[in-house]
Amino acid sequence: MSAETASNDVADERRSWAPMIGLFLAQVLMSFNVAALPISLGGMVDDFGVPPTVASSTIVVYGLAVAALVMTGAKLGQRIGWVLIFRVVLVVFAASSLLMIFSRTVTWVIAGQLLAGAAAAIIVPALVALIAENYRGAQQAAAVGSLGSARAFSGMSAFLIGGTLGTLVGWRPIFFITLGLAVIVFALTFTLKSDKGDASIRIDLVASALIGAAVVLLTLGFNNLNGWGIIRAEDGAPFSIAGLSPAPVFIVVGVVLGQLFFIWTKRRKAAGKVPLVDISVLGRPSERAAVYAMFVIVAMEAAVNFTVPTYIQVVQGRTPFDTSLAMLPFNLTVFVTATLIVRFYKRYSPRTIALFSFGLTTAALVWLAFVVTNNWETLPTILGLIVFGVGQGALVTLVFNVLVTAAPKHLAGDVGSIRGTAQNLASAVGTAVMGALLVTVLSAGLASAADDHPELPPELVEQVDLDNANFVSNDELRDVLAGTTATPEQVEHAVELNSQQRLRTLKLGFLVLAGISLIAAVPASRLPKYRPDEIPDPAEAAASGSGTEPSKD
Repeated sequence: MSAETASNDVADERRSWAPMIGLFLAQVLMSFNVAALPISLGGMVDDFGVPPTVASSTIVVYGLAVAALVMTGAKLGQRIGWVLIFRVVLVVFAASSLLMIFSRTVTWVIAGQLLAGAAAAIIVPALVALIAENYRGAQQAAAVGSLGSARAFSGMSAFLIGGTLGTLVGWRPIFFITLGLAVIVFALTFTLKSDKGDASIRIDLVASALIGAAVVLLTLGFNNLNGWGIIRAEDGAPFSIAGLSPAPVFIVVGVVLGQLFFIWTKRRKAAGKVPLVDISVLGRPSERAAVYAMFVIVAMEAAVNFTVPTYIQVVQGRTPFDTSLAMLPFNLTVFVTATLIVRFYKRYSPRTIALFSFGLTTAALVWLAFVVTNNWETLPTILGLIVFGVGQGALVTLVFNVLVTAAPKHLAGDVGSIRGTAQNLASAVGTAVMGALLVTVLSAGLASAADDHPELPPELVEQVDLDNANFVSNDELRDVLAGTTATPEQVEHAVELNSQQRLRTLKLGFLVLAGISLIAAVPASRLPKYRPDEIPDPAEAAASGSGTEPSKD
């Protein structure tokens, strides 16, 4: 039997989907937990008597734990063994759910999400490594695609189920679902192929500290651009540096530490030592292009997921359940597309699919910029979200597949850690930058429009702080203006002006996202041209010592 025939036999070998059910549910577990937190904030505020900012720290703590520890988690998995450590962290995740359910103070809740984030930091790379261990060929592509669909499914179900439970029963029962999922996934781990860890692997503590600090600072910096100030320190900033906001300072220091991490990792690799993450998985332009494309995709998704709920809940004053219904077409489309896109891998190359998908997201965002109104239930708006969801779902699955396929099996955990780091950073950047952009444009637009409307005299405008303008509902604006010298006619003029500027700002935000989507075609054009039946066996790349497979660019 030739080597080529043997390779084809391995690729064609089909395994039971039972292990993948467990891995799919593990992704659901993490994503459901994340989506459930915003829904639970109101209940936490009422139960513990704390401000919303304190309750929302649960989300921050979770995200920071995942982002800071995911690369270290990948190395722990390689050292201990993926199946064993996967089971351990599922127990930890179950414990975090119990803390959420039986919490007596907000400190318990924060501790619970810290545990959940630490567990997720290992689950993220474990999912990739276990898929690579258990599946090959078309099954592997389908398995990777299911992770993308699991994220969309979780977000959709968390809003619907969590919103219903939160309204009828309370926020705590939501976490009985995560507890049950952790137990089910733990039971299904016994269907996975067992693997042995490599006790000789040493964890690079210097690199772990560098990348952990870099990711934490970058995440904090981007997430707090609005609250702390883009340049000048605002009142909400914890401190100032010569009058500067700490947010941009954190970002700059985070970038510097990130560069030091790469320098240190390259030197360690050159010295023949095992690095914290093997950056050879990004050794080719096509693989780096996949990471760039992934970053853009997740950032755009985060921006849309921030913009639409903010507008519906804050501006229109509607409930989270209403928001979930408005976002249902988008989330459902992402779920279906991420699942079905693998059927096109045998006919089209990654480069072709990516360019077409970015074309869809660009067209959809331009369309939304022109058709969006104050009512999200219009058919043109729903159509735009659906088309954007098609492109989004295809891209998330595709670029992840390129990375997994390009790396030898023993580096699958490194791919998973890179994926986790890129997604967490992109989510923070997408949300924060979009928020900062919208608020800045809204402030400038309101100031300019006020100058052009003589019915709003300067003495009235001075009573409203336009430098700190934000998205508010018409009723909230009327309440604010009630404390000024505005006449009823001036109040109505101001409300109308604010409505116009909000919508204009929203349209501009969609146009900016469309521009980013269009620019993303540049890295997408560097993705591989090969089709699945032309992909070399990653095992051959590992045997040749190259670290990554050869690809056709």
